[in-house]
Amino acid sequence: MKSEVSLASPGGADEAQGGSQLLDGVISLDRAEQLQRGLKSRHIQFLALGGAIGTGLFVGSGAILAMVGPVPLWLGYLSMMLVVWIIMNAIAEMTTYLPMKGITLPYFTNRFVDSSLAFASGWNYWYAYAILVAAEASAGAILLDYWKTPVPSAVWITIILVVCLALNIIAVEVFGEAEFWFASIKLITIIGLVIVGIVIMAGGTPEGGAVGFSYWNDPGAFKEYVGTGATGRFTAYWTAFVRAGFSFITSPELIGLAAGETVAPRRNIPKAARRFLARLALFYGISSLIIGAIVPSNDKQLLSPESNANASPWVIGMQRAGITGLNHVINAAILTSAWSAGNAFLYSGSRILYSMAATGQAPAVFARTTRRGVPYAAVLATWAVGLLAYLNVSQNGAQVFLWFMNISTISGFIAWIVVLVTYLRFRKALTYQGLLDTLPFRTVAQPYAAWATLVVICLLTITNGFQVFVPSRWNYQDFLAAYITIPIFLALYLGHKIWSGTMWSRRGWAKRPLEVDVLTGKKEMDEFCANDYPPVPKNFVQKVWFWLA
Repeated sequence: MKSEVSLASPGGADEAQGGSQLLDGVISLDRAEQLQRGLKSRHIQFLALGGAIGTGLFVGSGAILAMVGPVPLWLGYLSMMLVVWIIMNAIAEMTTYLPMKGITLPYFTNRFVDSSLAFASGWNYWYAYAILVAAEASAGAILLDYWKTPVPSAVWITIILVVCLALNIIAVEVFGEAEFWFASIKLITIIGLVIVGIVIMAGGTPEGGAVGFSYWNDPGAFKEYVGTGATGRFTAYWTAFVRAGFSFITSPELIGLAAGETVAPRRNIPKAARRFLARLALFYGISSLIIGAIVPSNDKQLLSPESNANASPWVIGMQRAGITGLNHVINAAILTSAWSAGNAFLYSGSRILYSMAATGQAPAVFARTTRRGVPYAAVLATWAVGLLAYLNVSQNGAQVFLWFMNISTISGFIAWIVVLVTYLRFRKALTYQGLLDTLPFRTVAQPYAAWATLVVICLLTITNGFQVFVPSRWNYQDFLAAYITIPIFLALYLGHKIWSGTMWSRRGWAKRPLEVDVLTGKKEMDEFCANDYPPVPKNFVQKVWFWLA
């Protein structure tokens, strides 16, 4: 097989190649330490979908319902699904073009836009992923406490973190297989809940009587949020739109992160991207619609401050319909969801840190890998931040920790802005250099869809805490949680500009289209993927399986 490209590693690459300039994306063709391709089509599809389906869908949707009502909840999820799909398409185009080992989105930003923007984006990503590992471990401990076991929450947190570490440190195949089965359990659970929800709406429950969409009339389809009339309804929708983002933050990036470790990337990445929207529509679109139909927005249980299955709108809907015994099943599914998401976030954060080290924007030690291609130093560093989950042992610590969780959501919005800027510069460079037709995978309505989505996400980022500017709703804690990430990101960006001496460079704030390197590694990737042919099914069962996987 032809030699395959991967990111150069500081130290390791220099020894093998006799030195190389790393900051401009020079590629090492032969390295002793590099990631391995062990993820199959079903792995990356379920990785992206599993990362998108977390506690936000099972529990967080209930908080949105209580705040703004069923119609804004549904419209907010539909709107965010469209945003995520466009971001997924942009990521898929870039990673399918150059599916090299070790790539991450900050690597593309470094190569196509600017090293300072890549530096800020990389650390922003790593911080968000690492904090989310702690968040999911904490959520898992709270869910386990639902059964009132005598085991302290610190012990549950330890068990969850150790299992996530083990699944990530052994080999990428082990991680991919574990994530596949974790995500499968979540998907089966959601399908079951959707069926039960439809039955409740149709009246096939012990309580009898079709619920339909009666709760849209009483207590109402909208709960005015800030203002009255049309203003109140719009702010309710916009609030749902912003808050729905938490469920999707960093999920489309998972396919991009896994591209370098994916078997047959130019076949499997587009396949995963094409199916992503349909699966999101099934699980988020239909689920959010059913939740608003089987639970009234004024149900007091939705306002419970406890983070367990009692707050799940699914449990509340079943209890109202007289269905008993499923609360434990749902709670177990939510626990699996939290465990799966933590597993995926640890994987993602470690790959971000590995790639930054490989391009000279993080200490070189984080580029070290095991013989099986696992970046163990990056995994351990990301996992160590997850130890912040122990803050949840004390009530005050839990409040501080939840504040950091809110910050990570805005970090995700900022990351999406950078992704779209990177994609637009990448596409412009291809156009200027006459290479646009060489894209192996092209999506609809580009680049117009990317420009429109960029404007929307900028508005979401700026207005995500708009309610605090209403005098009666002012709260400095909420203000900081909504906006402190923006100056932190700018400090990283401008600080790197000053440190690198490019603040007032003649080149400007981004590489010129004709100067962007869109060719290094392209020939090797073309050769590597040239002999990739899809498997031919031998029978009907294999045909169905190949279509699903």
